[in-house]
Amino acid sequence: MYQAIIFDMDGLMIDTEPLYWQVGREIAGRYGTVCTDQTLRKMMGRERLDAMRIYATECGITRATAQELLDEREIMMVDRFAAGVEPMAGLVEILDRFQGRLKFAVATSSPKKFTDVLLPSLKLQSYFQVIQSADDITHGKPHPEIYLKTAARLYVQPNRCIVLEDSIAGATAGHRAGAYVIAIPLPIMANEDFSFADGRAENLHEAADKIEQLLSHN
Repeated sequence: MYQAIIFDMDGLMIDTEPLYWQVGREIAGRYGTVCTDQTLRKMMGRERLDAMRIYATECGITRATAQELLDEREIMMVDRFAAGVEPMAGLVEILDRFQGRLKFAVATSSPKKFTDVLLPSLKLQSYFQVIQSADDITHGKPHPEIYLKTAARLYVQPNRCIVLEDSIAGATAGHRAGAYVIAIPLPIMANEDFSFADGRAENLHEAADKIEQLLSHN
């Protein structure tokens, strides 16, 4: 039944979320305000401009538009990424375990300029048949568009895809697309309600075992 795994990128494949939080706090400081953990959690996994609208509103920033704040953040993030990032534990193992058995894709709310830096730096791009960035997505997560489009590009029906996500917005998008969703929340998201997901794992190692169980029942 299952033919593909679709991976979120930030916080799922690559440990980028601490960098996003650091940059979010730095930008708020530039505007004489602070950004709370609650705001940063709310932004996770969402379409970039939507996330920055939440950021501007909740931080009380009025001297810059959401687009200007987004541009500022992306310049800073590219600089951080260029310094190097770490893959999440178990990423290479899950790719090696299912390579040749399932198709692989990335479906990320990040722009192509981020995937173009991050995936080659980890030498991972060759694993994936599809890398779907946010650049040509109209409705960001939690809307299902990105997962529907990624499945179509894989030539796989959405209900034959396994989606791995770390955020509520991303897991909701996969669920709405009709995929089998395994939530792998970061510690900062551990108390969020992922009960709508089809499964939950502590890490990619545990997710790999759950996928193996699913395939054994195919």
